[in-house]
Amino acid sequence: MSSTEKTAQPSDAKRRRWRMLGLSGAVFGAIAVGYGAYWAAVLRNHQTTDDAYVNGNIVQITPQISGTVVSIGADDTQFVTSGQPLVRLDQADAKVALDQAEAQLAKTVREVRNLFATSAQLQAAVAVRQTDLATAQEDLARRQKLGESGAVSGEELQHARDAVKGAQSSLLSAQQQLAANRARVDNTTLEDHPEVRDAAAAVRNAYLTYARTTLPAPVAGFIAKRNVQLGERVSTGSPLMAVVPLDQVWVDANFKEPQLAGMRVGQPVTLTADLYGRSVAYHGTVVGFGAGTGAAFSLLPAQNATGNWIKIVQRVPVRVALDPKDLAGHPLQIGLSMKVDVDVSHRDGERLPQLASRAAAYSTDVFRTGDRLAEARVQAIIAANNDVTQTGKARPVAAHKLQPSPPAGLEHLTPLVAIGRVEGSGPGR
Repeated sequence: MSSTEKTAQPSDAKRRRWRMLGLSGAVFGAIAVGYGAYWAAVLRNHQTTDDAYVNGNIVQITPQISGTVVSIGADDTQFVTSGQPLVRLDQADAKVALDQAEAQLAKTVREVRNLFATSAQLQAAVAVRQTDLATAQEDLARRQKLGESGAVSGEELQHARDAVKGAQSSLLSAQQQLAANRARVDNTTLEDHPEVRDAAAAVRNAYLTYARTTLPAPVAGFIAKRNVQLGERVSTGSPLMAVVPLDQVWVDANFKEPQLAGMRVGQPVTLTADLYGRSVAYHGTVVGFGAGTGAAFSLLPAQNATGNWIKIVQRVPVRVALDPKDLAGHPLQIGLSMKVDVDVSHRDGERLPQLASRAAAYSTDVFRTGDRLAEARVQAIIAANNDVTQTGKARPVAAHKLQPSPPAGLEHLTPLVAIGRVEGSGPGR
């Protein structure tokens, strides 16, 4: 092999090596340019995090009165509907108090009726005394004329004067009795009389206490954290179990500080759950931002002012509302991990808008039923003890007129329609 050939071989290898380097550089350059273009067009308008978790309402079931547990209507993992009875307390003491309040209301209604009747009686008595006074005055006038001629003795004339004075005193006494009785009933009706209203309030209070021996589910959801047992004596406010409405969950995504600058309320969000994987995508919307970082609201917040600290990038929770249709198709549970991708291409509006809602975010009508039933019970008792027949007996009231529809599980709380021998006696009788 000649020297010329030996020299040519390294040169060719060197050229091939440079060609490979140039080709590799071109490929990497193309990748960098493509990635830069993709970042400028897409990635810079998306903020992602895997530090996100499902959150939701945990509705605690707590008694409003003290009592002994006699029934438990649901257990952990079970689904309950709104209004379904979850816990029942012993009703014996509450029933006795309710019976006493109802009897007192019936008695008060009859006493107030007697006050109104007494006013009419006293008015008639005043009219009689006025007639007696007029008669006595006429007799005195006649005797005075006859006394001038000596036809009537002085003693008889004095008796006539005394009779006028007596009639005047009797009239004044009757008028005072009428005024005293009117002071107790003037400008009132039977239903608005203070004594009736006071007795009615006692019935409402006793009825609500009776109704609160049953603890209904405020919302529909799954039972969790049941820690109540049969026979247990529970006190007011002690947590017995919780109801978790999984159709009302949301996602709290914790973004780093540099990721928050372009986020706005209303921006669309795409989410995936570790439970279902990437094959199931959820759609949501940014609805709000936390008022501070997670560290600021932790149980033991960092004391950065001491000077002995290490700078750590903080995270702020961002609330994401989920599409109800996605939740219905693929339900989530509280605490599950999520991956969140926020599209921040549209940045209209303020970064921290002052969002206010005049309507209640969450509400339930379950506990209002007791008020309606208590009022129906009061009106039934008043009507039964005010509406009388000619024989003086209480007239039964049609039960269907006083039976509002109670929610599921509270059917035993239908109202009384009267006291005594009237149809529809008290609960549990």
